[in-house]
Amino acid sequence: MSSLVQSVDWLAIAPPTLAAVVGLVVLVADLFIGDARKAVLGWVSVAGLAASALLLLPLLDGDRATFCLTGDADTCSYVADRFTLVIQLLVLGGALLVALLSVTALKDANKELPEGEYWFLLLSSAAGAALLPASRDLATLIVALEVASLPAFALVGIRRGDKKSSEAALKFFLSSVTATAVSLMGVSFVYATTGSLYLTRIADGIQHVDGQFHTLAQAGVVLTLVGFAFKTAAVPFHFWVPDTYVGAPLPIAAYLSVVGKAVGFSGLILVTVIAFPSYADVWGPALAALAALTMTVGNVGALRQRPTRAYSAVRLLAWSSVGQAGYLLVPIAAAAYSKDAEKAIGSTVAYALMYAAVNLGAFAVAALVARRSPLNRISDYRGLYAESPLSALVLGFFLLCLAGLPPGIIGLFAKVTVFSAAVDAGLGWLAVVMAVNVVIALFYYLQWTTLLFRAPEGEPGTHRTPAPLTAAIALTAVLGIVLSGAPQLILRFSATGLF
Repeated sequence: MSSLVQSVDWLAIAPPTLAAVVGLVVLVADLFIGDARKAVLGWVSVAGLAASALLLLPLLDGDRATFCLTGDADTCSYVADRFTLVIQLLVLGGALLVALLSVTALKDANKELPEGEYWFLLLSSAAGAALLPASRDLATLIVALEVASLPAFALVGIRRGDKKSSEAALKFFLSSVTATAVSLMGVSFVYATTGSLYLTRIADGIQHVDGQFHTLAQAGVVLTLVGFAFKTAAVPFHFWVPDTYVGAPLPIAAYLSVVGKAVGFSGLILVTVIAFPSYADVWGPALAALAALTMTVGNVGALRQRPTRAYSAVRLLAWSSVGQAGYLLVPIAAAAYSKDAEKAIGSTVAYALMYAAVNLGAFAVAALVARRSPLNRISDYRGLYAESPLSALVLGFFLLCLAGLPPGIIGLFAKVTVFSAAVDAGLGWLAVVMAVNVVIALFYYLQWTTLLFRAPEGEPGTHRTPAPLTAAIALTAVLGIVLSGAPQLILRFSATGLF
């Protein structure tokens, strides 16, 4: 029997591999570094994530693939194409910004957070998240999903002696494990009916399934999607989100809201568009219904978060992220009905890039407010402009981007591309649902924005912003402003496709 694997293209797999290696280095170094010098581990992690992102540059000259079957160079387990590189940029860039937030959070945590374990888990999860968009067989997809997820469970509950954190981690873990088990059952059904785990071979084999196995194949398609739908926080797999975001350290909530979603959406895109295009009549209506439910439940949940002393800003961002996931699902559902599926998928990727930049920016300002108001309630943002004008202006800009209002031009244009994808695919009803939800979202985004500029209840204080936190806010602000000034930088994906 011939070997199943060819030689390894080390450059192609370098970005996720470097993140994993740096994680191991940090874990070992933690054993030999005294408490007074633990901060070095954070800066090594930041440098490692930056280097991993820079390793994407040599891959821009053309598609690369490795771990291919001998005799069939087109059937590979790892492919570094345009789609892979864009999602890896989102993942590694998002993890880098989260690392900057974490440097300050760990310094303020007063040894409540073990630094060595924290950085090892964050880098391990980022490595798994960067591996997933390059995966082109179901086994690698599931392994990458779990490598991204398992460290995230521990990160949510890593705060010592915090019952809320432990409860959030347990809820996240149990629901995720259930979703993964369902996905593995779906993968076994798909393998039983097609005889392959490679996405391209599944696409060919699933079209010629015997009639008696047709129902089994349909069940396999639907069940396989469940694990990825859980990661996207799609309804009804969303119930873990609010408590998990509130219970987790704030940088980890930011990580889950962006990188966690990127993992789910890239997995959904790969299995639907590459592996199951012939079963679009199965997953298309299911994802369209999920999109409508997700955006509605998310926005209604966010609408219930009032600017009073009882409501958490992080919980509002959690419900907002559920609503945003609904918008991200729309073009994937539209790909089932569209003649140009790649263009529809490009709309999801363009929206995801916009969402990642501005949502991480919103969490960065939330981290700043949490330094003086640990409960981080919505009411704590009242009069932020009097205390920190630049932070208030930046947060207001991010919220307007999420709402799709000027001057957040990139948010407006990204919503238009998603809306257009639904209309072009003949999903007029879904476009109407989206339009209604955009109006609902306007209320709570504008309510929060106006609160920033109201007169503070007491005397405004002045607080020094740590350099890493300043860098994270500045980077996301510059990115949001540049994209609003030149939205074509990412909107071209919705015109040209990615595969």
